[in-house]
Amino acid sequence: MNSRLASLQPYPFEKLRTLLGTTTPPALAPIRLSLGEPQHPTPDLLRSALVAHLDGLSTYPSTAGTDALREAMAAWFRRRYSLPRLDAASQVLPVNGTREALFACAQCVIDTAHPAPLVVCPNPFYQIYEGAALLAGAEPRFLNQTADQGFSLDLDSLTDAEWRRTQLLYVCSPGNPTGRVLTLDEWRALFERSDRYGFVIASDECYSEIYDDERAPPLGGLEAAWRLGRNDFRRLLAFTSLSKRSNAPGLRSGGVAGDAALVRQFLLYRTYHGCAMSLAVQHASIAAWNDEAHVRENRAKYRDKFAAVVPLLQPVMDVRQPNAGFYLWVDVPPLTHGRRAAPGDDELFARDLFAATHVIVLPGQYLAREAHGVNPGRGYVRMALVPDTGVCIEAARRIAAFCG
Repeated sequence: MNSRLASLQPYPFEKLRTLLGTTTPPALAPIRLSLGEPQHPTPDLLRSALVAHLDGLSTYPSTAGTDALREAMAAWFRRRYSLPRLDAASQVLPVNGTREALFACAQCVIDTAHPAPLVVCPNPFYQIYEGAALLAGAEPRFLNQTADQGFSLDLDSLTDAEWRRTQLLYVCSPGNPTGRVLTLDEWRALFERSDRYGFVIASDECYSEIYDDERAPPLGGLEAAWRLGRNDFRRLLAFTSLSKRSNAPGLRSGGVAGDAALVRQFLLYRTYHGCAMSLAVQHASIAAWNDEAHVRENRAKYRDKFAAVVPLLQPVMDVRQPNAGFYLWVDVPPLTHGRRAAPGDDELFARDLFAATHVIVLPGQYLAREAHGVNPGRGYVRMALVPDTGVCIEAARRIAAFCG
């Protein structure tokens, strides 16, 4: 067996099951806010396109996807990020969701012929980054994102020697779990380090289409590169998905765009990896990328949920609406049901909340690692506002009563 498998940590939801496993909740309908799984209905136009092209199941698809799919994806990137140019043939690839592609990216990029390669990622983070690094033969390093720094990436926390060993940097914008969006100046700092040390940037942008202000969509990596004169997108790959944008997590469809040289090598790796997208899914994806009406409707639903839930929680918790995404990243109150909890005890809060209300939230420390003397997720819980608005309101009322 691959000895590197032993270095993988349990997934956050395994830890959560262990935490709650011996606790008996009350006889209330369970409300799960722990898992970031979109629960709005998948749009009919995707369903129709999928069913209409089931005959594609009798054909082996190509790893690069059809010309029509790559063009639909390239056109979306150009529209969404005001890109004057993006070549569908050389700068875009379909992938089976961002999770698969983010993992595969590390396997493609990391060169273990160079000693002790590093993969750098935000902290808290999506655990795929860490697992991808470890199984590619690299060591992970973490950039803490803490409230006192506005949840920005602490680039100066790594030494020059560590940056020299870095081969891949994962960023997530809008961030999971904080919802923070990288600014143009922050992108400039990332690109400057990439130029200085030669590492690849993998920009996870799967939450990019869930935001409050229709006039101000979140800045993306390709857009930042273009605005800063990096028109070749050198050493940059942007990853996006239909899972959150189009409420189609089971479709397993997304896209990668950026540096043509990286895309070419990534396609070579993926050809051997065996991850071609079926033609039926490709046709459903084309329908999704070509339509924005269902995406605007989706955003409106999340907007309604934040507007309803945040005021209910603010009297008892330090909670703010994020820049984007569908998570609330919330400080744990120090008092739970008349019992004084240890400061920042997110595990105790999640367990006691479950025991009293049957509402399930995710302890923040499960999404982070001890780095630079602190676990930046400790003392927080993540709440995913993915159920229907009425269910989210009921969850907020239970949480408010529990805290109050």
